[in-house]
Amino acid sequence: MAELTLPVLFTLFAWWFSTGVILYLDGLPRHTFVWTLGGATALLGGALWALAHTRDDLSVAGAYCAFTCALLVWAWQEVAFLLGVVTGPRRTACPPGAIGWRRFHFALQAVLYHELALIVLAVAVLACVGDGTNRVGVWTYFALWAMRQSAKLNVFLGVRNLGESFLPEHLAYLKSYFQRRPMNVLFPISVTVATAAAVAVWWRLIDGGAGAHDTAALALVGTLVALGALEHWLLVLPLPTEALWRWGLRSHRPDVLDPAQPAARVATPPV
Repeated sequence: MAELTLPVLFTLFAWWFSTGVILYLDGLPRHTFVWTLGGATALLGGALWALAHTRDDLSVAGAYCAFTCALLVWAWQEVAFLLGVVTGPRRTACPPGAIGWRRFHFALQAVLYHELALIVLAVAVLACVGDGTNRVGVWTYFALWAMRQSAKLNVFLGVRNLGESFLPEHLAYLKSYFQRRPMNVLFPISVTVATAAAVAVWWRLIDGGAGAHDTAALALVGTLVALGALEHWLLVLPLPTEALWRWGLRSHRPDVLDPAQPAARVATPPV
């Protein structure tokens, strides 16, 4: 039982804690951003190095290491995006009246560099793992990528919960590319695919026959995919998701803004 419980708990904690840390850091004064990005870049370099050196490690520790390294690679682009360093050539709100493909074009311009960074990091992960037998890092990164792309498209097309309070003030213009609707035509497909993927991974575990490394790997990635399905449901359910990371959002307040910058009204989670 422990071979399943431990990876599930590890994934839940990593998902919750890393999200909160990133939210806290991107809400700090701007003069801290260079240190945040520098630290994230150092972790990125270490993570890619470790992925390369565990590419053939089929131990349980190898599965955990590759999974954690992929999360750190993913965290770099999250940090770079939320700090406003790697976003896109368009840094203004969507023009009023823009609809359809024109609105999509503007939205893509707003996140173009971010999307290219995701591709570059994916290539880096693949290059580090190469033809190695420990594929956990690759599975983890591409699971995160697929879930994030789906979530972004759903927010663009329209959902109930847009998560505006998760955006720092310097990225407030991105809210103009969101739409608030009860649901959109893509959502049922997205949540069905995510749920089916999670079920497929866990069915492989329940079916048995996997060794210790594969059991840990499937439990880690399977829990991550299940969380992705849950995050999709949270887009349409009337639940205060910000409450999960209230501690991380404490920095998103005027009283901790850089004194050199003019005070601004920042979204805070409901009490």
